[in-house]
Order: sequence, then structure tokens, then C-alpha cells
Amino acid sequence: MSFLDPSDLERFVAADPTGPVVMLNLMRFAPGGDSKYMQYIERFSSSGVNERYGVTIVYGGTGHASLVAADGGDWDMVALVSYPSRRHFVDMVNDPDYQAFEHLRAEAVATAVLQPTTPAI
Repeated sequence: MSFLDPSDLERFVAADPTGPVVMLNLMRFAPGGDSKYMQYIERFSSSGVNERYGVTIVYGGTGHASLVAADGGDWDMVALVSYPSRRHFVDMVNDPDYQAFEHLRAEAVATAVLQPTTPAI
């Protein structure tokens, strides 16, 4: 897998293997990456991977200039993606069907934050 280290995935799952998780995705695209990322989303949506692992895209939006942020805090796209559990996420990214089109995401994104979250309020 091109974007996640196996030891990071192990720590991620160990923190809460069965509880639901919503991933905050912050992305800054490489030149031309926005269209490549939309190809990734199309493949993701049509591949059956999302249904297989219970993935729900809660929100996806185009970023604009930040009102308040540290330097470099502007993002081209923001997404919230819900998974039934951390294990579901790891199983998905290790799935050969997912890996067949993950390169589109890797080619599209220059910088990213993938922040797991759980409900707090």
C-alpha cells in the first residue's frame, strides 16, 4: 500500500478495533489532481468496496481560503468518511479491489491529513 505504513495501521486498530470511526480527510492536490481525485471517487463508488466495508461518505466539499488557519492551512478538499470500525477501514485499504484504484488517490494528492475522530458532542 502506498500511503499507510503497516505499523501505523496496527496502532490505529489497537486504539479501538470495534468502535465506529469518522475520518476527517484534508487534501491539497497536485497540479491536475482534482480531476484525478474525482476519478478515484468514481471508482470507489462503483467498485462495491464501499458497500463491502460499510463506508459512508458523510460530506465532501471543495475548500476555499481559510478564515483562520496556520500558514499552509488551506485545503483543496475536505471529506468526512464514516466506517463501522477501524478494522473495517484497515481491511478496506488492504483489499486488492481497493488497491487496484488507490493509485488515483496517490497521484491526485500532494499533501493530506487523515484524522480519525469519534463523537464527542
